[in-house]
This record gives sequence, C-alpha cells and structure tokens, in this order.
Amino acid sequence: MDGYDLGRLTYLILLGSVIVFWFLVQNRQSLGKTLQQALVWGLLFLGVIAAFGLWNDIRQTVRPTQSVISAQGRIELPRAPDGHYYLTAEVNGAAIRFLVDTGATDIFLSREDAIAAGLDPANLAFIGSAMTANGEVRTAPVRLESIRLGPHEDRGLRAFVNAGEMRESLLGMTYLQRFSSVEIRQGALILTR
Repeated sequence: MDGYDLGRLTYLILLGSVIVFWFLVQNRQSLGKTLQQALVWGLLFLGVIAAFGLWNDIRQTVRPTQSVISAQGRIELPRAPDGHYYLTAEVNGAAIRFLVDTGATDIFLSREDAIAAGLDPANLAFIGSAMTANGEVRTAPVRLESIRLGPHEDRGLRAFVNAGEMRESLLGMTYLQRFSSVEIRQGALILTR
C-alpha cells in the first residue's frame, strides 16, 4: 500500500468514525433499536458486497460457459441447468449458440441464426422436411462457408435452415462425428480431435 492509499484509508476511517459518533449522539434515547437497525443495514451492505464479489462464480453456476483447451485440442461443455449441453461456434464469422443434439442427424439453423450467418431465408428453397418433437417442419439445404469451434475450423459443411420456430439452432451428429472422441465425464461433454 503506498502513501496515497494509506491517506485515503485514514480519511475514510475518520469520516466513518465521525458519522458513527454523530449517529449515536443523535439517537442516544433509543440506542438499542438504533443499533439493531444499523446492524440490519450493515448486514445488507455486506451481502451486496459479497454478491458483487462472487458474481462471476454465481454466473458460472447459473449459466456455465464452454472451455476450449487448445493445447490438447479439447472442448469441454458443462451441463446447463436444464440438463442440455450448449456451445457457441462461429458460423460464417457469426457467433451462434447451438444445442448439442446427438439425436439430430444434421446441423439445423433457426431463421434468426441463418440471417446472422449471412443466409437470407427469403432466397432459400424450403424443399426438405424434418420430423421434430412438434411435428414435421420444412427445411432448406445450405452450405456453410465455415464453422469454427475453438481451434477447429471446418469448411463447406451441409446444414439446413428450419422454416419453423426454433429456440436454439441444433448441432447434430454430422458435425460431432468430426471429433475423434465425444464423451460425457463428470457432468461435462468433452469433444476431442
């Protein structure tokens, strides 16, 4: 701690002491109740400081993020609170959040994600169909210029744009099979090339 910080700390301690002294003198008639209220406010203040200090840990628990370990060519995806695995990949340079779906054969983009990736749904031919939990939906085949996930980049992949409503784009087995190992260990989905 340098002299400037020590001076600031001394000033804050003196200022706090004067405020506490004034507070006690003003409320000496009902000192017990006043101290009780001051304790409650102090605990609330400490709680806010603790939540602020721990926010990154809290956020990681509420919405975990993927880890890329490029030295080993490994990507670790923590299980989300809803029990699924999500990853963010760059599709044609745009960051797209995918639901990793081992039950899906192909890559399926929502209309919004297709637009973000530079694909115009108005210019696509929705000639295919796919069965979903909500029934049959129309799909349009597309070729993606690139998908980048951490250090891994794949070019010219086939995908489909979904004409129906989708909350998340789906990353299916045609992409996952590009990894030499896909395993679930201790609540994490681990992709290795």
